[in-house]
Amino acid sequence: MATIEFTAFPRTQEGRGACRRMRRVGKAPGVVYGGKDAPQPIELDHNALVHALKNEAFHSSILTMKVDGAATKVLLRDVQMHPFRSEVLHIDFQRVDENRRIHMKVPLHFFNEQVSPAVKEQGAIVSHVMNELDIECLPKDLPEFIEVDLSALQTTASLHVSGIKLPPGVNAVSHGKLDPVVVTAVIPKAVVETEEEAVPGAEAAATATATAAPATAPAPEAKAEKGGEKKEAAKDEKKK
Repeated sequence: MATIEFTAFPRTQEGRGACRRMRRVGKAPGVVYGGKDAPQPIELDHNALVHALKNEAFHSSILTMKVDGAATKVLLRDVQMHPFRSEVLHIDFQRVDENRRIHMKVPLHFFNEQVSPAVKEQGAIVSHVMNELDIECLPKDLPEFIEVDLSALQTTASLHVSGIKLPPGVNAVSHGKLDPVVVTAVIPKAVVETEEEAVPGAEAAATATATAAPATAPAPEAKAEKGGEKKEAAKDEKKK
């Protein structure tokens, strides 16, 4: 995984007024905290920061921050955005200790969904209950994302966190839930109703066909017997 670097600058002025003035000139205020050093106010180029935030890996990777030529390993911890403008109001970074385990949310990348029995054979709709997973690991083991294979997904069972293959050294953090659901597969209601209606319809068609069938023609012997009866009746009339 390629290292992501960005440049920050020391910030000497603090407070809301100073932050507003920084934003007007294209700067974004921030802070770096954690480790043995005291929190350090910083500022970043706003346009470059907005561009970096569009990269998924920027949110879930160990970043290299350069300030006055010194490089520091950090994690992105919080971004405060303007309610309706694409403007960063404040950003927080945390220093990384290579020997301490970290908690981080990393994105889930799903694949083989279309070839799963749930979709391919039963026409189910797959719902991603979770799109990111909270994990715990050492900084060196932090994955940019976690792949989730859905090739065995069935409509009769959901995929839980325990069913995800995690990279070595990575543990899932459940936050009180023993085994949260990650993915479900459900057959659309319209498809179920169509299949249920198809069976009574077929039975009704079979009944209608049987009702409309012509009566069985009388056997030739029966016709002959009736013809003989008519002739005998005619002879009796002549005798009279």
